[in-house]
Amino acid sequence: MGVPRSFVFWSLLSVVLTQRVKVRNEVTGYVGDEAMLQCLFPATSPDIKVSQVTWMKEMGGKKQNVAVYLPDHKPNFPLDNSGRIRFLNVSLQDATLIIQPLRMSDEGTYVCEFATYPHGNEDGITTLSILARPTNTAESRKVVVGNTTIPVAICTSANGKPPAHIKWLTTLPGSYNASEVTNGDGTVTVTSQFNMVPTAVADQQQITCVISQRTLAVPENIPVTLSVLYPPQVTIDGYDDNWYMSRSEAVLRCTAKGNPKPTHYSWSTPSGPLPPTVQVQGDRLVVQSVDVAVNTTFICHVTNSVGTTRVEQTVLVRAQPNMAGAGTTGGIIGGIIATIVAVAVVATGVLIFRQQQKNRTEQDNEDLDGPPAYKPPPPQKKIEDPEVVSNPPEAENIPLKAAYFEPSIAADPTELDLPQYHELPTLEDKEPAATRGPSLEDEYLDQINPIYDALSFASGEGAPEQGFIMSRALYV
Repeated sequence: MGVPRSFVFWSLLSVVLTQRVKVRNEVTGYVGDEAMLQCLFPATSPDIKVSQVTWMKEMGGKKQNVAVYLPDHKPNFPLDNSGRIRFLNVSLQDATLIIQPLRMSDEGTYVCEFATYPHGNEDGITTLSILARPTNTAESRKVVVGNTTIPVAICTSANGKPPAHIKWLTTLPGSYNASEVTNGDGTVTVTSQFNMVPTAVADQQQITCVISQRTLAVPENIPVTLSVLYPPQVTIDGYDDNWYMSRSEAVLRCTAKGNPKPTHYSWSTPSGPLPPTVQVQGDRLVVQSVDVAVNTTFICHVTNSVGTTRVEQTVLVRAQPNMAGAGTTGGIIGGIIATIVAVAVVATGVLIFRQQQKNRTEQDNEDLDGPPAYKPPPPQKKIEDPEVVSNPPEAENIPLKAAYFEPSIAADPTELDLPQYHELPTLEDKEPAATRGPSLEDEYLDQINPIYDALSFASGEGAPEQGFIMSRALYV
């Protein structure tokens, strides 16, 4: 069985008419701020007449009037007449509604309806969502040192919507949890606790609560300083193992820390009262003159609201000063002084080096920017190549020296009958060869090797007319 055409026509007409009312599907506001619910009915035809504008809110399955406007009457606000709700413009075409300040109870579904002629009522629906900025706090809890895991800090994000998310940032060992409570106005309060075993080391340590929520642009960080109460932690200072007879102004100091701060100090010995040469000055025990009575054990008692702690120091009185201990102390002090001096010297050297580098850099920059600081030397004269002197034409026509034979040297029957050679005089020689004796060079060659004489001719009549010259270069 098909759907009647008349039903389809009226359904489509209803959609068209509904779309004529301009509204926003969803509006988000914050508690305490202003919300604007837009509702417009543009005039599309002069035949359509608007007689009334009404805003309604769906509450418990029913609709309740929030704002009504009739042309002949003033605007009426039946739900809240305190002035929080008003029209932006008193008009039959613009029914935009203003709600300020917003409350969590304002959240819900709103219907803007126009009574028109001849089409009847036309409306639009808007959902108003309310967000609440939470109030965030964090603090530590005073706890006493112990061996059980307990909460040491608490972080709260109250009256927020939607609920906040909380976490902790810390390097301490521990854990955290969170719980939520929905308030009567629809907001939510979130609480987170940081749990750990409280120790003296954790006292005054800082942890951070990090809160994230939709209304916060960035997560909010809240630092928390832990407070762990613990009894005094005590040490005795001042004994240097060099308490000797008649030493003056020997001092023991009782150093203590705790939470809360120590309030009472007392001194005693295992035997009861203190030696008569000892004076107590609060946390200090002063010995005016060391004697045998000081050769004992001193006990320091320190008290705060959590408890009392005692610590002992045994004193050994010597007959003579302990020079080894004094030398060690002096060496330590000298080493500290030497270290300080060395550091000062190194620092001074580094500063001087950097200053020199700075000056050099500045000088280089000045040299690059300005004219040269020296006058360049004048160009040197080019040394001309020496003229090559050619040999005179007479030297090229000088014939080679002719060899001559000296029979007088070879006449000795005891020597080998071998010819000897000498150089003939050149043109440069002025005296005749017959009157000049052998040169020093020839005598030296004769001494180192007699074969030179055997290959040379003696001067005289028996010399051959032709021969050859023994070259010294060849001989050598």
